[in-house]
Amino acid sequence: MKTDERHRTIAEILRRQPEVSVEELMQACAASGATIRRDLEVLAGHGVLRRVHGGARSLIGHGQNPGYGQRELEDRDAKKRIAAAVAGLLVQGDHVWLDSGSTATEVARAALGRELTLMPMSLQALNAAAGGDNAGGARPALLLPGGSVVPGELCFRGPLAESNIRSLRFDTAVVTPCAVDFHDGLLAHDLDDAAVKKAGLESAARVVVAASAAKWQANARVLVAGLDRVDVIVTDRQFSARDKAELEKYSVEVVSV
Repeated sequence: MKTDERHRTIAEILRRQPEVSVEELMQACAASGATIRRDLEVLAGHGVLRRVHGGARSLIGHGQNPGYGQRELEDRDAKKRIAAAVAGLLVQGDHVWLDSGSTATEVARAALGRELTLMPMSLQALNAAAGGDNAGGARPALLLPGGSVVPGELCFRGPLAESNIRSLRFDTAVVTPCAVDFHDGLLAHDLDDAAVKKAGLESAARVVVAASAAKWQANARVLVAGLDRVDVIVTDRQFSARDKAELEKYSVEVVSV
């Protein structure tokens, strides 16, 4: 099993149970104890888990949002497909507001080579849009929202960020909700995140939602906006006939990846 596969396996196990031993991980990953211990040190450094004697402990409390390091390991292929599809919806020269989170970081990477003006809401997305190996190629022009930076998440929050977002008008807002619900719409885990998301989508002419299938089963408490405010949903979820009928009520375009 390759390193990234072991890391995803360890993260998935700690999604399901609060603690795991090195011996259990050796069996699950078909790896030596020394390899597993190195993996745990790396993942602890990325905020995926807490190292404890003989194993690791999950950082996910009941009802809490997993840390950025753990989310980055999950549904990676789906997020890349979603990001590529979102980038394909952006028109050259567009001014784009980009939400925070691991899916948003993938969108920033996919936007490399596009002539856009981009306001990313996290330092991860900022670095992805500014970096890469696109030497000599086009990169998005970057606007910074200001505000405070949340430790671990490295996303911009607070009244200053909200005010700066609302002072501009964007062609497209790319929103990455913490959860999506047919009844309530787009949701976030906390009030500060919801406020920033609201500022972004309310300042844009078009709202594109990027949400992996897992977001449709996720739990979040703070309402951001109803589905009637969404123009396009890009997702890997397979919708039933009943789901499609629900979406048709809102005239939402669905892009399946």
